[in-house]
Amino acid sequence: MSAADSAAPSPSASRRIPGDAVLVFAGLVVGAIAGLALDALSPSAAARAADIARPIGQLWLHALQMTIVPLVMSLLIVGIAQASDAAASGRIARRTLGWIFAIASGASIFTALFAPFALSFVPRDPELVAALQAASGTVAAPEGSVGASIAALVPTNAIAAAAQGAIVPLVVFTLCFGFALTRIAPERRAPVLALAQGVADAMLMVVKGVLRLGPIGVAALILPVTVQAGGSVLGALGVYVALLIVIYLLLTALLYLVACVGRGESLRRFATAIVPAQVVAASTQSSLASLPAMLDVSANRLRYPPRVGALVLPLAVSLLRIASPAQYLGVVAFIAWSQGVTLEPATLAACAALAVVISLGSVGLPGQASFMATNLPITQAAGLPIAPLGLLLAVDLIPDIFATTGNVTGQLTVNSRVARAEARDAVPTGDATSSVSPPS
Repeated sequence: MSAADSAAPSPSASRRIPGDAVLVFAGLVVGAIAGLALDALSPSAAARAADIARPIGQLWLHALQMTIVPLVMSLLIVGIAQASDAAASGRIARRTLGWIFAIASGASIFTALFAPFALSFVPRDPELVAALQAASGTVAAPEGSVGASIAALVPTNAIAAAAQGAIVPLVVFTLCFGFALTRIAPERRAPVLALAQGVADAMLMVVKGVLRLGPIGVAALILPVTVQAGGSVLGALGVYVALLIVIYLLLTALLYLVACVGRGESLRRFATAIVPAQVVAASTQSSLASLPAMLDVSANRLRYPPRVGALVLPLAVSLLRIASPAQYLGVVAFIAWSQGVTLEPATLAACAALAVVISLGSVGLPGQASFMATNLPITQAAGLPIAPLGLLLAVDLIPDIFATTGNVTGQLTVNSRVARAEARDAVPTGDATSSVSPPS
């Protein structure tokens, strides 16, 4: 699984993903060893091998990239419709959606501020920067004026924006279209949603097919980089993994405060009660597989009304994965750092907003497909090259334990806040007794 942590309905599908991730990681290791060995034995042969491998890696990335525009648009349209239907189902669902949006936004903003700051203390290898730029064939596009950037948010021609891969204005158009779709008659909306779901399903089939070639694609991507930059690329990937783990741990710690601050839960009680669900999350790396444990924690250990957990937790599992926006911004910050690029505040702000929207819209994507389908558009929106994404995909299984644990903690945090709010509403005026009972 990736940090996006699939909420797909099929547990068997989620169990297949770790094996795929291991194969892609093996491709990374084989490609790196081959590049280092060739460079040590025969630099001329290594250069020829790099020239052969480079277009193979680019071809693999392009095959993934071609699915992004239809996939992102269709997922957002379906996601908006699902959120609208949930919000219409009652007060508990509306409160849940409010907390989901607030926590996802907080995770995105925190990472946008923390990741570039943390990476500023890590020295870069000039050879690594040159190698990644050579592998990418480009560096970040220069920033325009703030006024021009704001004006560009709304596309004058949505088709042209799609053709040019202008992700941010395309997302703005899709959001407008999706929200407008919720205002028309259900019988007219249904065919459009069915088409969007069909497009998403078809694009996911393409992505899954391309990802089966992931070991070859990743090996072809890393071989030229190791030939030019040596082992420093492996050190850089270690920096990326360490960055994500630290971010996930910090966000998980902050969630305890969110659950317990103000009129929330007791910190000690909450932290102790949710441990079983966190253990399941760490061992299965799936929020969906952790849902029964979360329901048990909610009803039996925290003593929340079962009707609250039965609605809040499935909705939170489907929509809230705090590690997703954190991962997207961490990826953007790392690629910018590895390429020697400083991102402007306006670019980071746009990426942070886009990360929230895409994380809420990417419901049910399998792990590796989720990584590429969600990180590609945000990386493009930042004006950064996408070539490093294949390498980051290969090591994503390492920090995923911390990602899923953070996701489950966030979902239980939403459940706690909503249950407490519902308990206060149920208390008659002047009665200080809460309907949420402490454990016996």
